[in-house]
Amino acid sequence: MITAKSLIEKYQLLPHPEGGYFKETYRSEEYIAHQALPSRFTDKRNFSTAIYFLLEQGNFSAFHKIKSDECWHFYAGQTLLVHIITTKGDLQTIHLGNNILAGEVFQFVVPANCWFASEPATNTNFSFVGCTVAPGFDFADFELANAATLTQLFPQHENIIKRLCR
Repeated sequence: MITAKSLIEKYQLLPHPEGGYFKETYRSEEYIAHQALPSRFTDKRNFSTAIYFLLEQGNFSAFHKIKSDECWHFYAGQTLLVHIITTKGDLQTIHLGNNILAGEVFQFVVPANCWFASEPATNTNFSFVGCTVAPGFDFADFELANAATLTQLFPQHENIIKRLCR
């Protein structure tokens, strides 16, 4: 039986700054030149990057945003809830998992510049997923939310923001 502990050990996952565990599995060797990227990027970026990401019950990935689209892929465990505050201020929750009859999806793309957080659904022991980012992830493009600031921007989502910020 697959457990969170066995996945952490097998894939040598490390603690992630936003919560959970991760391991980078791919970083393209080629780059997109800075001049070819939208102005929100400050330098060249790898074509694409990918990670494994694991969250256990009782933990969460705090609200954050990045400057690229991020495609989430479900691998093992149970349902992961991905909460997105769109650039228009709408809140949507995606159920990432393998129960397609319950409306879960195997993949979902979080658009660039949207605030998002994730957490295991109720009765979920762990969720093991992957994230692919293009243009590739760079910590220069990462912003961890401050609960007070994000609540000022989106007061209608105060409860979830306060619950899923560190």
